[in-house]
Amino acid sequence: MALRLVADFDLQKDVLPGLLAQRAVLAVAGARGGGVGILENYDSLRVQNIERNGNIIYTYKDDKGNVFFGLYDRQTRQNEHLYTFETDFQVVSCSVNSERTLLAVSLVQATKEGRRNEHQPESKCLTLLVEIHPINNVKVLKAVDSCIWAQFLYPHVESHPLSENRLLLISEEKYIEQFHIQVTQEDGDKVVIKNSGHLPRDRVAEDFVWAQWDMLEQRLYYIDLKNSRTILKCIQFNADENFTLMFEASLDISLKDSGFKLVNFGCDYLQDQEKFSKHLSLCVFTNKTGSLCVCYSPKFDSGKQITYSVFYFHKGHSKTFTAALGSADSHVTKGITFLNLDCYVAVYLPGHFFHLLNIQHPDLICHSLFLTGKNEMIDMLPHSPLQSLSGSMVLDWNSGKLYRALLNQSYLLQLLWNTPLDCERMAVLHCVLSCGRDSRFLEAQIIQWISENISACHSFDLIQEFIIASSYWSICPETSNVDKLLPYSSVITWNTEIPGITLVTEEIALPLMKVHSFKGYWEKLNYNLEYVKYAKPHLHYNNSVIRKEWNNLISEEKTGKRRSTAYVRNILDNAMKVIFNLEARSLEPRLTPLFQEEDNHQRLLVGLMVSELKDHLLRHLQGVEKKKIEQMVLDYISKLLDLICCILEASWRKHNLHPWVLHFDRRGSAAEFAVFHLMTRILEATNSLFLPLPPGFHTLHMVLGVHCLPLHNLLHYIDNGVLLLTETAVTRLVKAYWSEDQSTLGSSYEFQYYFTESCEAIASEL
Repeated sequence: MALRLVADFDLQKDVLPGLLAQRAVLAVAGARGGGVGILENYDSLRVQNIERNGNIIYTYKDDKGNVFFGLYDRQTRQNEHLYTFETDFQVVSCSVNSERTLLAVSLVQATKEGRRNEHQPESKCLTLLVEIHPINNVKVLKAVDSCIWAQFLYPHVESHPLSENRLLLISEEKYIEQFHIQVTQEDGDKVVIKNSGHLPRDRVAEDFVWAQWDMLEQRLYYIDLKNSRTILKCIQFNADENFTLMFEASLDISLKDSGFKLVNFGCDYLQDQEKFSKHLSLCVFTNKTGSLCVCYSPKFDSGKQITYSVFYFHKGHSKTFTAALGSADSHVTKGITFLNLDCYVAVYLPGHFFHLLNIQHPDLICHSLFLTGKNEMIDMLPHSPLQSLSGSMVLDWNSGKLYRALLNQSYLLQLLWNTPLDCERMAVLHCVLSCGRDSRFLEAQIIQWISENISACHSFDLIQEFIIASSYWSICPETSNVDKLLPYSSVITWNTEIPGITLVTEEIALPLMKVHSFKGYWEKLNYNLEYVKYAKPHLHYNNSVIRKEWNNLISEEKTGKRRSTAYVRNILDNAMKVIFNLEARSLEPRLTPLFQEEDNHQRLLVGLMVSELKDHLLRHLQGVEKKKIEQMVLDYISKLLDLICCILEASWRKHNLHPWVLHFDRRGSAAEFAVFHLMTRILEATNSLFLPLPPGFHTLHMVLGVHCLPLHNLLHYIDNGVLLLTETAVTRLVKAYWSEDQSTLGSSYEFQYYFTESCEAIASEL
């Protein structure tokens, strides 16, 4: 499967064995009851909530119906008993504060079916605040007929105990309150609530129909309906005990008849999962680059296709995808699941499709991956409801398993080899490179694939796309906003159809920011929004801007009329820095005879690219040190050249060539011709993007051309600029031609004749 779920927590493995061991101890001792309780009903063991620090709250019942609350610490891998209610309640929601001294719980009277009895007026929801250590005092916060969900806030400042805890209560009556809870220590380790009879509270939101909690970033997203408009709002909870409305954004969707829905406020086991499986799905995803996406799937009834939309607010447009479900007898039993994978959003419909949507670069559909039900790997994800949490975490509530979601590198590489579709090759290439883990290995695997499929793609140039994409990913994760200044892809437009997918793209109104000072994520989001507003045309660097200057320098060199010597020396010094930087990063000696000559033309091109790219980044990167930008430029151009070297090295190694191919003593072998063909494709790829080549590339290409090509083809290649007559190549030819020891030309009269004719023909070209 393109997505790999790595287990981070399993209720059955991390909690259940300890409870069973405790039961055995208590059974031997003949003790029933007590502080921990005996687990009799395995099905009652459930995950209830996951806090910001990763701690997992779970509950279970003993044979008497008592409800036990436990906590699993994912750092220490230890379990801790929190509290016991000696009454048979059904848990709606619970949360514990960061110091584990307060427990907030919402409970309803349990029924035989384990659900809230909505038809009994006395079936109230109790929201309780419990002092865990050591007194176990209980305060009633709410006693109402509607359900209440509880969530403690976890400020970013966790270096010392807090004197005040803040608790959110979310009501089914469509309002959210924040309680301020002062605590104090008594008699050493006793932690009690101050003024428990009067807890200050704030009204955070009201009249909303949908809300989502971001536990990691401590953000609340909610939607209210105003004048028939659907408005998404976001509140940021801060460490200074304040909360701030950050933005409002209009959504072109209808939620009038959708009912009340909460996302990521623990797990509501009272809801009928089958009832909600085909209802609308709506969630907000962000990542560290400042992206803001709203994923929406309307209620699905039946049909041969299903539609969902993604609002890319950080890009100023939305995309509506319509996916074919296959045969007429296709039966949809589950709803769409959206999973946040940082740079990608996974869209999953069990048994039908799995899509990976590129969030940072959604403009071209070819940069997203669409796998259909024909792919046997579609069904490898769990069919039970999955909940996407912050940090690419995924929770399977039914099994009590918490996973870390990762792109599956091995599967993606396998798909790269096997898929016949250019759109999938393009998407997979970017997926693999974005993984960011063991980039050398991944690049080597891709290079091997390129060498075997050099002519397989018709919609784009494989070498171009690999060089541009890999260079981009080597730099962009390190510095924010660089993604808008460096090219992400060699492809500008994509008109080829994606099988089974229909796409409609529309411009949308940008979010209205409600604050004027930004930090962290909000600074990046605001930058993205400002970029959408004002950056016309796009600011991606294009090396063609130096073409005229490079041609002028070459012309001046030929005529001997040069501008300032200091100017040219500075350019060549830039090139030397790149080469030094490249060689310093090289892990092993190179097999190919590159970087063994001056090759001033390529060095001038490298040096000019350094100057122009540095100026480009300095103009548009605010707040980044000049020295850091200069190093970034050296790293980027070094990476470009290194990738070209690696492609050539892999082919050189595969065909077992040796440095003596530079001698003119024989005709070229099939291996040499294969390398010559690859070098020609590299040359085509770099020429159209006006990218530099490693010094010595043209000489090696020319020598292999003399070896491998018939005379008329050789001259044709020279006339059309495919083969360039470098000073080193010509010198080698002349020395071999005028060598007194004709044995260096080999024993074949045919080759001696061909070589002589070639030299005379080349001489006439000079």
